[in-house]
Amino acid sequence: MSNYSQSELLQQLRTELGSAAVLTGADVSDRQVGIWDERPVQALAIVRPESTEQLSGVLRLCHAIGQPVVTHGGRTGLVEGCVSGPGDLVVSLECMTRIESVDETNRCMTVQAGVPLELAQHAASDAGLMLPLDLGARGSCTIGGNIATNAGGNRVLRYGMTREMVLGLEAVLADGTVISSMNKMLKNNAGYDLKQLFIGTEGTLGIVTRAVLRLHPSCRSESTAFIACDSFAQVQSLLPFLDRELGGHLSAFECLWRSFYQTAAAGLNAPLADGSSHYVLVESLGPDPAVDNEQFLAVLSAAAEKGFLSDAVVAKSGKERDSFWAIRDNVEACLHFGESFVFDVSLPLQDMSAYVDQVLEKLDSVLPGHRSFVFGHVGDGNLHFVVSPGAERSRAIVESAIYQPLQAFGGSVSAEHGIGLEKKFWLCLSRSDAEIRLMQALKQALDPDGLLNPGKVFDINGGHGLQ
Repeated sequence: MSNYSQSELLQQLRTELGSAAVLTGADVSDRQVGIWDERPVQALAIVRPESTEQLSGVLRLCHAIGQPVVTHGGRTGLVEGCVSGPGDLVVSLECMTRIESVDETNRCMTVQAGVPLELAQHAASDAGLMLPLDLGARGSCTIGGNIATNAGGNRVLRYGMTREMVLGLEAVLADGTVISSMNKMLKNNAGYDLKQLFIGTEGTLGIVTRAVLRLHPSCRSESTAFIACDSFAQVQSLLPFLDRELGGHLSAFECLWRSFYQTAAAGLNAPLADGSSHYVLVESLGPDPAVDNEQFLAVLSAAAEKGFLSDAVVAKSGKERDSFWAIRDNVEACLHFGESFVFDVSLPLQDMSAYVDQVLEKLDSVLPGHRSFVFGHVGDGNLHFVVSPGAERSRAIVESAIYQPLQAFGGSVSAEHGIGLEKKFWLCLSRSDAEIRLMQALKQALDPDGLLNPGKVFDINGGHGLQ
């Protein structure tokens, strides 16, 4: 593509959207790639449409001259999914932040893709309903980004991933075609469920602009406890016991290995002594505070009698509950030991302890002096690692230690953040050749020129990862 074509494109964009909607120069480079990536954004320009129609026009112009496009939401991902180059046009949905409606009858809400998750949560709550999707970046991440990555978070155990909360959506294809299926029904088997093409596909098949989200009745009770366990065997027994005895009310089961708990709780009024191998933050949501809290205490007592825990503290107020979650969310405390790498994997519960031990043994052998922290949404099979190598070392060394063992356990190199650029090489550990070829075929069908989020997840025609 010629410079003339790019210049002409920018002029056309300014004419159609207004000059304020097209950022160039320092207005681009003053932004950083992401919350966890302080590199300046590189792009031909950042375009900020206010509607699906405007975005459709942008993509029609880009398609006509073969202009690559990278989409920005809240930029809270961890896999370089929104990294752009100097020749890319960035589309930011930051001006598409309207909550169009909250439908109490059908228990759903209609929102634009740029709406921050926390704002959507508050709007649902104001209507006496609940949007159960919840994650640490709730104040920054956007609904469109959540959909594009099929975000998970803290309550997947009970409510599922983002995919389970999307009833309908609207998206724009690479050529500007608008696909609109703003369905409000739980049941709609009229042909292919096309919204699935855009959920978890990281903006490579189309850009989500609007969505209908399923809401749930608000829970009147929140029972929260921090639990100490002396072994992962206790953790493994505790989860099904609580899930069964709490009658399906268990909504969160977060496990912190000792190193993470020690570091994250420092200076935050740790609720439990630092002597156990694992710490579990559990949350139960229900309809009746008096009955539910009594049941919660009884179930914890029974778990202690069965030897599934060594100690527990129950939050006595909303403030105390928030302080428990502040420890779980204090990932930043683990990032102060030099250069740090963050990982997101999943595997069956029964294999977690053996997997973690294997990874740590490997890191000990190849990176003596490393600092590693393990935690995650263990209730749904999701583990996070934060690794500080302790010396100037290639990230590839750490990646190999984290990812290679997963194949033997049938695990996934990505639990909830996607593939982006960062995990392309390792995708083949979790997906077969046939699966990847089908992914490539879908990309070829919907975006044959490879204009949307180019290079992410896999290469259209090239090989993939380990050969």
